[in-house]
Amino acid sequence: MNGRERDEAGRQRGAPPSPMVMAQTWSDLLFAHWPVPFERLRALVPEPLVLEEFDGSAWVGVVPFRITGLRPRGVPARLGLDFPELNVRTYVSVGGRPGVYFFSLDAGSQLAVWGARTFFRLPYHHAEMDVSIEGEWVRYRSRRLASRRGAGEFRARYRPAGDAFTAAPGTLEHFLTERYCLYAVLGGGRVLRVDIDHVPWPLQRAEAEIETNTMAAASGIALPDRPPLLHFSRRLDVVNGLPVRVGSGPAASSPRARYG
Repeated sequence: MNGRERDEAGRQRGAPPSPMVMAQTWSDLLFAHWPVPFERLRALVPEPLVLEEFDGSAWVGVVPFRITGLRPRGVPARLGLDFPELNVRTYVSVGGRPGVYFFSLDAGSQLAVWGARTFFRLPYHHAEMDVSIEGEWVRYRSRRLASRRGAGEFRARYRPAGDAFTAAPGTLEHFLTERYCLYAVLGGGRVLRVDIDHVPWPLQRAEAEIETNTMAAASGIALPDRPPLLHFSRRLDVVNGLPVRVGSGPAASSPRARYG
C-alpha cells in the first residue's frame, strides 16, 4: 500500500505502522487553523519534510485539548495520566505519507513533558494550564513557563456549533485532520515517525472567543489578521507507537506538495 491510499474509513495509510504501545483519550478539542504563505512557513520547517499546501496555502493549527488516561496499552484508563495539552502544528509528508509536524507542544504535566522529550524527541514545554466547562463552553487557559523557545500564552473559550460529521476525502477538513503519524527531525536531518491510530475524527463546526494567542508567534510564525477556521471534537480514543527512524524517500526532493 502506498502513502496516498486509503482504508475503508477514508483514512490515509502508508507503510505498516509500528506496534501500538500507548493509549490515551483526547477530549474537548479545538482545531483553530490559519492559512500561511508557503515561503514564510517553509523556512521554519526542517528540509527533510515536504511542506504540504491546500488551495495554495500552507496551514498552521493551534490546538488546545485535554489528554486523559495516558497509559501503556492494556492498562486500565483509571490508572493513566491526565493533563491539558496545546500544540502548534503544520502539515507535512515524508515519502508521500502525510503527517503532522509540531512547532511546539505545551502540557500541564512535568512528567509528560519529560517523557515526550526523552522518548519521542518532541518539542514539549511545561505550562501553567487550566480547563473548565461552563455549560456548552470550554474555557481554556495556558501560559508557558520558563522556556528558551519564548513565551506562549493562550486564553479562550470555545464550543461546538453544529452536528457531528466526518471529513470527506479531498476536503480541507480532511487535509487538516485525517493524518495518522507525526514527524520529528533530529540533527543531521534524521527523521523519526510516530504512528497513530484512531477512528476518523468526529468533527463539529465551532465558535471561539480568543482573548490571547501568542502560541504561533513564540515559534516565529505570524498568523494572518483574519478569523481562524474552527472545528471542535468532543472525544477521540487514540493509540500510538514508539518513534521509528524513516528514510525521506523520493518525495523529499521537492520542498512542497499541493492539494485542493
